[in-house]
Amino acid sequence: MSELRYGWTTGACATAATKAAHTALLTGEFPDPVEIVLPKGQRPSFALAVERLDGGAAMAGIVKDAGDDPDVTHGALVRSTVRPGPPGSGVVFRAGPGVGTVTKAGLPLEVGEPAINPVPRRMMREVLGDADVVVEISVDNGEELARKTWNPRLGILGGLSILGTTGIVVPYSCSAWIDSIRRGIDVARAAGYTHVAGATGSTSEKVAAELYGLPEDALLDMGDFAGAVLKYLRRHPVPRLTIAGGIGKLAKLANGHLDLHSKRSQVDFGALASLVADPETAERIRHANTALEALQICQRAGEPLGDLVAARAREVALGVLRGAPVEVDIVVIDRAGTIVGRAS
Repeated sequence: MSELRYGWTTGACATAATKAAHTALLTGEFPDPVEIVLPKGQRPSFALAVERLDGGAAMAGIVKDAGDDPDVTHGALVRSTVRPGPPGSGVVFRAGPGVGTVTKAGLPLEVGEPAINPVPRRMMREVLGDADVVVEISVDNGEELARKTWNPRLGILGGLSILGTTGIVVPYSCSAWIDSIRRGIDVARAAGYTHVAGATGSTSEKVAAELYGLPEDALLDMGDFAGAVLKYLRRHPVPRLTIAGGIGKLAKLANGHLDLHSKRSQVDFGALASLVADPETAERIRHANTALEALQICQRAGEPLGDLVAARAREVALGVLRGAPVEVDIVVIDRAGTIVGRAS
């Protein structure tokens, strides 16, 4: 099998587009391709998809190539429009169509700022030098694409964020999702919430929200990344964490897995069987096809498998937290959203 192809972040694309537009503003010519230097020294070149020079402003656009990563912004057209600013103003960033604006505290940007993250800003400032310019970043169809991301919940409204710490998208690293989990915790802390919930899916999230009366911005779209939630809370604690999920996902957590994706961890039926007191029931669990089947076997036998999984998952979570001041409770559900196990 061939190696997966790396791609470029929206921040790298915006930087290259900004360099091309600024060069055209100064010289009347767009460099194409345009080369930039990434934070770790790589020097990729980007072909321009669109360019325009008129009215004292220059615009260049680059189509984002996320490589072999299933990135929601793969194929998006990232544009930068550069125009002169007042003398002494330095570089001023603006959110164009399709780029969001920060409306909640807790993010690495002030409220009211365009959602252009610190590293992309630094990269763009490096290519602009000491120029006094206004840089407007936009993404075609960005507002619609942003609905498929965490941005609305994080209080980034009107479009996408311009992201990237290295400029490179590593296939299937899920770095954007994990970064969104961290930003979700930051926003919850800034809002003063003392209780957050990480859920493996929409059904478990709804159960946790209704069970505890949690507002939307206290809900972390954890997905399969239980480890990302726990490790970030270890460094940035919130007094109480609820982890909610289906019996299959949380059986993996109970067995010590912190990445719950089906391609990276599997339910260990032997480990599930070891939780059960009755030897005959345990033997049947060892031959089950799914965690849900194991649950049903235990329900018929009067064995509280859901509670046992929740208790063991809580032990694992507390172990990852390493004594951080975070109380943990676990909520296990079945496919219908019925609570079948809890530990607190």
